[in-house]
Amino acid sequence: MDVTSRFNKQVYKIAVSTIRRFDEQVSDIEGILKLTLGEPDFNTPEHVKDAAHEAITNNFSHYTGMSGLTDVREAATFFVKEKYGISYQPASEVLVTIGATEAISASLLSILEPGDKVLMPAPIYPGYEPVITLAQAQPVYIDTSVNDFILTPEMIEAAMAEHGSAVKAIILNYPSNPTGVTYNRQEVQAIAEVLKNYPVFVISDEIYSELTYDEPHVSIAEFIPEQTIMINGLSKSHAMTGWRIGFIFGPANLIAQIIKVHQYLVTAASTISQKAAVRALIEGINDAAIMKEEYRRRRDFVYQQMIECGFTVAKPSGAFYLFAKIPTGYEQDSMKFCVALAQEEAVAIIPGIAFGQEAEGYVRISYAADMDVLKEAMTRIQRYMKKHQ
Repeated sequence: MDVTSRFNKQVYKIAVSTIRRFDEQVSDIEGILKLTLGEPDFNTPEHVKDAAHEAITNNFSHYTGMSGLTDVREAATFFVKEKYGISYQPASEVLVTIGATEAISASLLSILEPGDKVLMPAPIYPGYEPVITLAQAQPVYIDTSVNDFILTPEMIEAAMAEHGSAVKAIILNYPSNPTGVTYNRQEVQAIAEVLKNYPVFVISDEIYSELTYDEPHVSIAEFIPEQTIMINGLSKSHAMTGWRIGFIFGPANLIAQIIKVHQYLVTAASTISQKAAVRALIEGINDAAIMKEEYRRRRDFVYQQMIECGFTVAKPSGAFYLFAKIPTGYEQDSMKFCVALAQEEAVAIIPGIAFGQEAEGYVRISYAADMDVLKEAMTRIQRYMKKHQ
């Protein structure tokens, strides 16, 4: 008997990420250079891998508590205190998750009810909306393309005035995927000053916090800790995407509710990965520094090359993405543009439409790739642009 029509109706409203679908679509092109996924090309530091080997040898192969190992939570709170000056209690104010992705899902599913609205600056990473949809809530996009992708207090005030008490939460993602934009201390504080006037959750996805190029990262949790669910992890800072270790930081009364959803989604994060995380957070507290300097060099190169090709680019100040506006006179449908580029020159970059309607006419390049690959990719993009003038 066919039961496919009996799925949760919300599941039919979501789809596999356009980023992943496009990446798979072009992967079979011969000689393709892929600047698509947010995947560091660095290897996990050796001392972190050594910690995992030791954990296996010492038979750390059993469940941990739902919140994660005590030493991991202590290390995580130490890390954010040293790096960002924020204090959390390891016993009650931090939760170890399976990457930032699970942290996002557990947080949103904990707070959202049917009919709630969630404010999000656009363009934005596409991993939030499907979870909001599953919760039968509604995303509300704030178009930041008119302001070089910077969300302002005035934009938030306008959205709150329009949507009122239906707004349950706002999602911040900085440094941003896809734009690479981040916020300085004054900008973060100004946003916090607005949000503290409203009874909304602030879900702050700061997974790229260790990859800021111009000024130190400032967490909004510093200013409104009682409202903030701060998400972070080791995927980008320590090149540990496959280890799947993330964190939720927040007041004890919020964590106490989120842990219920976390438990029934995953039980607990991998014990071996958690043991590796302790080493990363303590001994490897500055492991991102070398990677960041290399990313900066790549950013400067790709930025200059794309400008010379005629793209308009807001110079990224964090993460490892460059978001570029397709020049006038070229195909403005970003999916068609990227498909043609892949087919004709074997270079894969992500179409802006993957990040929402506000991002149509743009493309995203991940420069988390070897410099030789970037140089060849830029040569091919230049050739494509000249051919289609």
